[in-house]
Amino acid sequence: MHAKRGKLGLGVALGAAAAIAAAARAFVLHEPHLLWTMSGPALVYTTRRCLGEPARVLRTGGVYQSATYLGERRMEPVFEYYRAFGRLFELRPDARHVLAIGGGGFAFPKLVAARHPGVRMDVVEIDPAVVRAAHRWFFLDDAIALARANGGDLRVICDDGRSFLEDAPGPYDAVVLDAFVGEKPVRSLATVEALRLARRALAPGGLLLMNVVSRDGGADVSFLRSTVATALVVFSNVRVLLATDATHDEEDNYLLVASDASLDLCDAISYDEGFLGEVLLDEA
Repeated sequence: MHAKRGKLGLGVALGAAAAIAAAARAFVLHEPHLLWTMSGPALVYTTRRCLGEPARVLRTGGVYQSATYLGERRMEPVFEYYRAFGRLFELRPDARHVLAIGGGGFAFPKLVAARHPGVRMDVVEIDPAVVRAAHRWFFLDDAIALARANGGDLRVICDDGRSFLEDAPGPYDAVVLDAFVGEKPVRSLATVEALRLARRALAPGGLLLMNVVSRDGGADVSFLRSTVATALVVFSNVRVLLATDATHDEEDNYLLVASDASLDLCDAISYDEGFLGEVLLDEA
């Protein structure tokens, strides 16, 4: 009985792998590598399409999970929302201890290692296969070495993000949430209870930053509406910024910034009470 179940699982896995490989034929592929992650099959490949110069991408669940330039630009982020995370250093130039939940290709940690000397960063990634891929194809080792050479550190922690928040060492100057399973956000990191844990891990005046993605080609922002309403339960100030790549994003990315300190963001998108959605709570 167990043997039959194993064969069925292998058949499903191979079918899913074939499907993702077939979908990727529409792209210009170089050095493709198929791997199995906790969320299913993933493809790592180098492409020029929509990204201009060559970039290596991690694609799973039909969407890009991360990307990296090659060569001298390998520490630069490809996607705009990773650059948007860097706004935390505008608001907190003195930030020296940062927690990021969701590693992927470690694009934002690479940016921090290259541009912000002296920052100690803890990055929590639940999937060991993704961590291995980051070491092999996304220059994670280079980022760790650069962070340490610049007087900081980059510590990789393979753990569930919500579990880590339960007993996070802190205090952190900023907590960055960027956790997805394929195209779906990890709901357990967006509830009132989760954001209270994040707030507890923050130093006074610390920042929470969250990547929130639309659905249906940008028409559905219901999750954004809910995350804003939820963050307002926990934090005094909540702002929303557009962080979308017009050249290669099928959906809109928004950066949610929350803090008990004032947030001077002149390009924030205004919203009123009518915009707020359902407050997210842990499921009973």
